[in-house]
Amino acid sequence: MTTSYQVMDRHPPLNPDLVELLSSVETATIGHIEHLGFVGKQVLPLFPAHVAGVAVTVAAPGRDGIIIYRAIDQLLPGDVLIISRIDGDDIACVGGGVATAAKAKGAAGIVIDGPCTDIEEIIDIGLPVWCRGVSAKTTNRRFKIGGSLNVPIACGGTAVLPGYAVLADGSGVFVADVDRMRRLADAACQRQAQSVAVRAHLTAGKSIFEFTLEPTL
Repeated sequence: MTTSYQVMDRHPPLNPDLVELLSSVETATIGHIEHLGFVGKQVLPLFPAHVAGVAVTVAAPGRDGIIIYRAIDQLLPGDVLIISRIDGDDIACVGGGVATAAKAKGAAGIVIDGPCTDIEEIIDIGLPVWCRGVSAKTTNRRFKIGGSLNVPIACGGTAVLPGYAVLADGSGVFVADVDRMRRLADAACQRQAQSVAVRAHLTAGKSIFEFTLEPTL
């Protein structure tokens, strides 16, 4: 039986102006005005980071590490690699080698709905990674099971389409189509500006019910 690797065309990087806009947006602020698009709460950052970029999606089954490196070869600066561990297993598909290669390509970060390995090395490399814990069991390029690149996936229970905009920080990971992300980012910036006034209001000992927020959408 021939092993199947489905490799679809990638989407272009995000426009720099959207990346700049998202640099000041917090996922938790979007959480006030949106309920869809949040990757599961178990997917957490290895270290504090804030990144935004276009989603390069990977469906990676079992212990086959080949599709991960095929994805690495497609990466452009600013990309966010989003990996679906479709078996829901405890195999780490990202470690020091993958992180080194992704960093060299200019990737903004990696999001995995599974564990990673080589935690200390990844931290030293400085590539932001969001994952579900750590595992000593890893993928290997000798295992040829198959996989898919730049296809719709589910990561942390959330649908992610190739080309989606990704925003990831210490509170979590949020994904949306580019137009929706831009509208939400504009609304979030407005809300964050209002939050400064709210904090001053509360610091003065006043009731939150005496403060009226302007609509954000």
